[in-house]
Amino acid sequence: MPVYKIIWCLAVMLGALFAALPFAHASQMFITIGTAGVTGVYYPTGGAICRLVNKERKEHGIRCSVESTDGSAHNITSIREDDLNFGIAQSDVQAAAWSGSHSFEEAGRFKKLRAVFSVHGEPLQLVVRKDAGIDTFKDVKGKRVNLGNIDSGQRETMMRILGHLGWDEKDFSYAGSLKSTEQSKALCNNKLDAVFFTAGIPNASVKEATTSCDTKLISMTGQWVDSFIAKYPQYSKAVIPAGTYRGTESDIHTLGPKATVVSSTKTSDEIVYQVVRSVMDHFSAFKKLHPAFKHIKKSQMIKDGLSAPLHRGAIKYYKEVGLLK
Repeated sequence: MPVYKIIWCLAVMLGALFAALPFAHASQMFITIGTAGVTGVYYPTGGAICRLVNKERKEHGIRCSVESTDGSAHNITSIREDDLNFGIAQSDVQAAAWSGSHSFEEAGRFKKLRAVFSVHGEPLQLVVRKDAGIDTFKDVKGKRVNLGNIDSGQRETMMRILGHLGWDEKDFSYAGSLKSTEQSKALCNNKLDAVFFTAGIPNASVKEATTSCDTKLISMTGQWVDSFIAKYPQYSKAVIPAGTYRGTESDIHTLGPKATVVSSTKTSDEIVYQVVRSVMDHFSAFKKLHPAFKHIKKSQMIKDGLSAPLHRGAIKYYKEVGLLK
């Protein structure tokens, strides 16, 4: 057989071979989930979602990666600017972005923001030095505190609480803006009297603060908590069970938002559908990927803490499995 015919036959055979390959290989899509610091719960939450998505990437052609970020507000802003496809954000920050209030007042309402599902509760955890003379939340007034870094959900929560109480940063002898990963070291080095963590439990940074120096957790209760929750329904009362951290011999009563997963209308229905399906179809496996997921329920995840409308891709899945009518 002439050489040119052999080459032609090989070309036809190779063409047929590539045509037979699954479509996903020819159209692989890459998505990124924005989280927060690597020692918090958002980073492993993003990792848990991506792990399940990537497990079936040969079927749907989606490859998922996790990005460590400054937190909730940063993630939503990055989605708005097309730098992220998905982000994890506190429910109060999601509400602020959807309404264009608080830290999103200048940027305005994010009309293309869409909710995907909520995950775990995030109790506000107040850790103080035992020698600081702090026994209740209101004792932090006049002390050295950290309110959270700019663009973090932590700071969004604290500024909202201060506003509700009629306080501001001037009511403290020092009001820092450290990242959550920097707080414990500053507390144990006597640079701060009190630090706040809005995070799922158990949290690695809180563990660091309670094991590296002489500290204690403080409950946050009282009429101001009741009136705050009544005004901001994206928060609810929460309990940190005794024994969660060193020195917590009894339950710690507090409040907090929910961790939520968000995207935008710019993310295709198919991508969101596959991300939701990857988590919900393997829900038992997902719940085992972090202790904070232990008590979550599908029926709550599709509504609790969600202010923005559900993404159409998420709605499609929830209707298919009967979670939505």
